[in-house]
Amino acid sequence: MPSIFEVYSNALEVGKEKDVYSNDIRALIAYDNGFSEPIDVLYNRDKEMQNLQEFSSQFARLLDGEPLEYIINQATFLHHKLYVDNNVLIPRGETEELIATLSEKITDYYDPRNYLVCADIGTGSGAIALCLKSLFPNWILLASDTSKAALEIAKKNFSTYNERVETLEGKSLEPYIEGKINLDIIISNPPYIRNREEVQDSVKRFEPESALYLKEDNNVYEDIFRNYKKVKKGTLLMAFEIGYDLEDYLKELMAKYLEDYEYEFGQDLNGLTRFLFVFCH
Repeated sequence: MPSIFEVYSNALEVGKEKDVYSNDIRALIAYDNGFSEPIDVLYNRDKEMQNLQEFSSQFARLLDGEPLEYIINQATFLHHKLYVDNNVLIPRGETEELIATLSEKITDYYDPRNYLVCADIGTGSGAIALCLKSLFPNWILLASDTSKAALEIAKKNFSTYNERVETLEGKSLEPYIEGKINLDIIISNPPYIRNREEVQDSVKRFEPESALYLKEDNNVYEDIFRNYKKVKKGTLLMAFEIGYDLEDYLKELMAKYLEDYEYEFGQDLNGLTRFLFVFCH
């Protein structure tokens, strides 16, 4: 059996032609050798490579452009290792920023120690709901999605971390309205991409289309704004991840549907408009 370093060096050379990142190769080798972190590959470089046949099969998928997270069924999100497959979007750094920003802003609106009812709409892997529950254990977290397969994955991740999050199936606010559930906070990372040409090929090929692209005649933003009063008992805070080019569109929707509200757009670490916070009095 070759050493870990020999396998890594060979994969690095082959991967250059396909623009495969060295970080992904290290992460794949770490996974197949049972290491907790990719850096462990360098510390154990002279050891014999384990699961070489499995690695070879996985590496072929990596060369084909499939995201590493789907190959190993694992994505890291705010120190949580989540199960993912191609039924759910791979959670990204911008969504981590959304949670971090909400955590900073929450005291402007509520005492976060209270039993606040928070809905994660379009939960996918459950990343947002899981992390909010771990940060704010007193909150009552609910997670909804239109996809049964996505909800099963979210449940799996909630169970892994022993976090109590209720799951609901349905579009936007429908399951909350049907269940007569009053909300204090709505958070959502809905489909928001307008220009398909800007999307990486691997994303187009492997990630669920229903979680990516904005439909301007039927989308989560408008649906929530149109129906928010049906789940609002007192005040209501809404936090969204948005496309960088949606600011004017969302201003129009808010003006059309909302009453007695204030809002703020936020930028991500790349300086792009990526978040919208709305507070309804």
